[in-house]
Amino acid sequence: MLDDVLETTAQAARELALVPVLAVHPPAACSELARRAPGYRVLAQRGKDLAERMERAVSVLADQEQGPVLLRGSDSPALAPEVLGDALAALREADLVLSPDRDGGYNLVGLRRPVPGIFRHPMSTPEVLSATLANARKRALRARVLATAFDIDVVEDLHLLAVARREGAARCCLRTLAWLDHNRAWPG
Repeated sequence: MLDDVLETTAQAARELALVPVLAVHPPAACSELARRAPGYRVLAQRGKDLAERMERAVSVLADQEQGPVLLRGSDSPALAPEVLGDALAALREADLVLSPDRDGGYNLVGLRRPVPGIFRHPMSTPEVLSATLANARKRALRARVLATAFDIDVVEDLHLLAVARREGAARCCLRTLAWLDHNRAWPG
């Protein structure tokens, strides 16, 4: 999945004139992943939990790049590169853009600028999308929610990937599909 996500993100970054960055946790894996992701800047994630690591990554990247920041999950290999373009375009008017997952989370977040506390809520729960939007309202941010997609957290999510494949919507995760085929890892 990671190789598919890296390739799709690099392609979108080239098309959108963005700098691709791979934020890595644990930090000890930075050099290994830098070899695996040529063309990416590699940034060690810092913080006690996912929320703090995401907030710090946005802050560091916004300072370095002087522009909006898009964070995408590594567990959403079927997320089309066009979604990154849609998110970047939405940030022309919105302060926060989210691409929701069917499980109540999101696979992509875009911020026009760092927003302290935007991710200060329980993460990896079915309420993470609604909690992030509530934090945005408290801070008077203009938020935009894109079309719902999916990530792969549990075996049942592979059914969604199989449907995406049948519908021709899994063209950006050929390595993931090939691995699942080769290892006969599809459920049922």
